[in-house]
Amino acid sequence: MENLKILNNIDLIVETLQNNPTKKSDFVEFMENIQDPFIVLIACILSLRTNDKITIGATKRMLELGNTPSQFAKLDIDTLSKTIYPVGFYKNKASQIIELSKELVNNYNSIVPNTIEQLVKFKGVGRKTANLTLAKGYNIPAICVDVHVHRISNRLGILVSKTPDETEMILRKILPVKYWLDINTILVTHGQNICKPQKPKCHICPLSNLCAKRI
Repeated sequence: MENLKILNNIDLIVETLQNNPTKKSDFVEFMENIQDPFIVLIACILSLRTNDKITIGATKRMLELGNTPSQFAKLDIDTLSKTIYPVGFYKNKASQIIELSKELVNNYNSIVPNTIEQLVKFKGVGRKTANLTLAKGYNIPAICVDVHVHRISNRLGILVSKTPDETEMILRKILPVKYWLDINTILVTHGQNICKPQKPKCHICPLSNLCAKRI
């Protein structure tokens, strides 16, 4: 019954977080404002398994080398690797970005595809990256589920799932489309500031009276 109560309050949960915003990291702020599908795509690749502080620095250095698929397609791996260091798996990511850029130039007229089905065909691009590219790059409603969205959705009792992909599929069914573009930013900032993986700050959480963990 309590989980049903939480589901019925999903609008209240999202609107409460919208009305009680927490500080966005510099990288989250950057992704909110860039509005370029290619840059969103390659910046998201950098962010995988890397914290936001390191990612934003690496992203800004990377963009000094160029900002189009054709420019990145011409880079050598060593140059890009040194530029994005110390992001996690920086050599692999450099290779991935260059190969992805070449594929965009050769097969897509340098235009990033605007569907999940096409985006996930690129090596190393999963649903999280594809959804974020659609939402932040194309303003197409999409639900990007990262560790924060997955953890908080389960912790609140909005849903019960084992993987981020499973969380995404459930949210697609229960979350009103009007929230899809913003849900990642809302839950990421909440997760970075209050609903942390360890020692969540429940005493200052605006959702403490709605959270399944607390009820």
